[in-house]
Amino acid sequence: IGFIAGETAPAGRTMGHAGAIVGGSDDTAQAKKKVMRECGIHVVDSPAEIGKKVKEVLG
Repeated sequence: IGFIAGETAPAGRTMGHAGAIVGGSDDTAQAKKKVMRECGIHVVDSPAEIGKKVKEVLG
């Protein structure tokens, strides 16, 4: 189960720590979520959805 924070942050705004900096035009929250899904990760849009998704995935 994955979640990407900062999706609503303004473009060009540095958020969090140095390892979390968005670099290029395709290094966005949406692009990261797309890659995660392509890798088989179940991505949620809100931390509030994590419990429901865990229950769904584990059955």
